[in-house]
Amino acid sequence: MIYLDYSATTPVLNDVIDSYNKASKDYIGNPNSIHELGIKSKELLNNALEQMAHLLNVEKDEITITSGATEANNMALKGLLKFLPENKKNIVVSKLEHPSIYKICEYLETLGYTISYVNNDKNGIIDFDDLKKKITDETFLVSICAVNSELGIRQPLKTIRQIIKKEDPNVLLHSDITQALGKVNVNLHDVDLASASAHKIYGPKGIGFLYKSKKIRLEPLIHGSSKEFNRLNPGTPPLPLIVAFSKALRLSLSDLDQKENFVAKLNEKIIKKLEKYENLKINKTNYSIPHILNISLMDIKSETFVHAMAAKEIYIGTKTACSKGEVSSSVMALYEDKKRAQTTIRISISHLTTLDEINKFISAFEEIYEELNSLNA
Repeated sequence: MIYLDYSATTPVLNDVIDSYNKASKDYIGNPNSIHELGIKSKELLNNALEQMAHLLNVEKDEITITSGATEANNMALKGLLKFLPENKKNIVVSKLEHPSIYKICEYLETLGYTISYVNNDKNGIIDFDDLKKKITDETFLVSICAVNSELGIRQPLKTIRQIIKKEDPNVLLHSDITQALGKVNVNLHDVDLASASAHKIYGPKGIGFLYKSKKIRLEPLIHGSSKEFNRLNPGTPPLPLIVAFSKALRLSLSDLDQKENFVAKLNEKIIKKLEKYENLKINKTNYSIPHILNISLMDIKSETFVHAMAAKEIYIGTKTACSKGEVSSSVMALYEDKKRAQTTIRISISHLTTLDEINKFISAFEEIYEELNSLNA
């Protein structure tokens, strides 16, 4: 089995599973309880959160545990609304966001908010001049992902934030950093709010976080007993998940540059082998990270190709894991070519990927591509 769909989800590392199991077995107390078992669990909880804060170079109270990045995105975009002046009705987003951001924006439009979509340049980077134009007196938030999930385009968040603050210091920058965390260096001080999921960095599913600068006020999405932990997301802390997330974060951030360089070599090998096909389009720019490689098959249905590869136990993806049978909005935004956007596949590589796996993938890819392409001749 060859797995090349790491951007959809990652396998949970054994060390992470061990941490989860130990927390489940040895720390049975509710961290909110005042007895000895509860105190013991609360100490472990605090240690895990402090480790996460240290790794992310933020304060512990700036991290809110969520069920994943989608909940964190909702918390960021909706949580601001209660504290806005009446004239603040506009959000600016990129054309390269995860579908969850667009779904939230669609909902906010039903409440009377307006959404402005900022253009990108030929490399997929936010058009800075257009961003300046899109920020108006009504704008209260800009949401731009750190790394696009389909094309791997990495945005210069620090520069984007500087532009935003120069136009209006009160406008906040939110970033979904899910596809960046654990792959490339991320500085949370470049943004005001950030969302991420554990299952993209070899942690368990069902947990993520929202980073919120302590200067920002948010209204909780749900209300319950407000203990010291997670006032924005009340309830019993999922201690084993938090401990596992903390371990996954520590492991994913270690030797980051070395891992990225290794992945880049695998990415380059694939491109060199596949760029010989004239009717195959490689969708990448100078700002695409090597972990995500997007290809348009043009005359072959992407679903057909993915199933053919799966029959050989080689697993790749089409667009994002949350989009099936749809035109790639990201490829469309970059190339304005509907056919190209309808036939994309996504190969996502990890530092766990081996050279032997890449060689076998290339061999299978060429066999299947030539076979399916001949049917269209």
